[in-house]
Amino acid sequence: MESIKPLETLTRPVFDTQPIEPLAQLEEELSAALSIYWRAAARVLQASGVSLLIPPDGYFSLEKNFFSALFLYSYHRAGLARSRRITYAAVNQCLRGMVTGCDNILDDEYKKTLETDLPEQGVRFRSVVDIMVSDRVLFEILLGEFKNDEISYFKVLEANAASIHALISSGAQEASEENGNSSVLKPQQVLASVHHFKTGLLFQCPWAIPRVIEGCEKEKVNSILKALYHIGMGCQIMDDMVDLASDLQRQRHNYVVSVIYHELDSNHRQRLNSYRSSNLGAPPETELLLKFPEAISAAKIKAYKFLEQGLCSLFSQDHQLFVEPAISFLTKRIGADRFMT
Repeated sequence: MESIKPLETLTRPVFDTQPIEPLAQLEEELSAALSIYWRAAARVLQASGVSLLIPPDGYFSLEKNFFSALFLYSYHRAGLARSRRITYAAVNQCLRGMVTGCDNILDDEYKKTLETDLPEQGVRFRSVVDIMVSDRVLFEILLGEFKNDEISYFKVLEANAASIHALISSGAQEASEENGNSSVLKPQQVLASVHHFKTGLLFQCPWAIPRVIEGCEKEKVNSILKALYHIGMGCQIMDDMVDLASDLQRQRHNYVVSVIYHELDSNHRQRLNSYRSSNLGAPPETELLLKFPEAISAAKIKAYKFLEQGLCSLFSQDHQLFVEPAISFLTKRIGADRFMT
């Protein structure tokens, strides 16, 4: 592995007041990758009638790109060259743009990928633009590697196909829940047949294109893929904790709902059903989970186990001290800190 060189000592809010030396190089490489994405997006939109604006405050920060930083770190762990790490991190921003845009449309919300001069209220079309631009930037990046004699034309085509294949399984799972579900799966079934595709495999997508271009077999990076998978599963359970009320109303598979239905007594199930029937169409109650402390305990233990297992495996021996701060940051970023205490 090419080591992450300790530069000047940094202090970052993500790790409270602990000095974090490796973050300097990660931030520099991540900034270079995001710059590649933003400049390419500007070229794609040029003369289209839509203008790309200056990146918003914090666009290049590790705090706003924590998952991207984890994926970039995984390239360090695999010993990939710096130029390739930056290229793949730029590719990941393209995948992020496509995934976020699709989630926005499916969930009827808007989380920005690009800053454009489109009307703020046009959130659906903004999501469509994010998807289209990210897709074209991805191809431009791959084509640039071909022009620089880094990869062959056939690798470009193979890598381009690998990117969509990596995202399809997660998207297909999302599609299966568009109209809700009449049954409540058992907790282990939710993990194995829903979250496995929805988030576990999605967290392995950043390695879809590197595996094609680097020509590495899955077995060679299997421990890294497993680590990312476990981190994704832990994050999804925390998402389920935060989204308990909204998932219940929309009849979407949710690990916490499954725990309440199948692992707690009937009184808990009746209370949950009563909430759903009496609050259809009303704004979801964000603190609903606090009324089910037993479910909090079960979900918290499962989420923490996944996160600890994944981060301990991903981080090198020298960086094990970052495991707990990383878990703390993720819980806050997802909004589950009030449940994970």
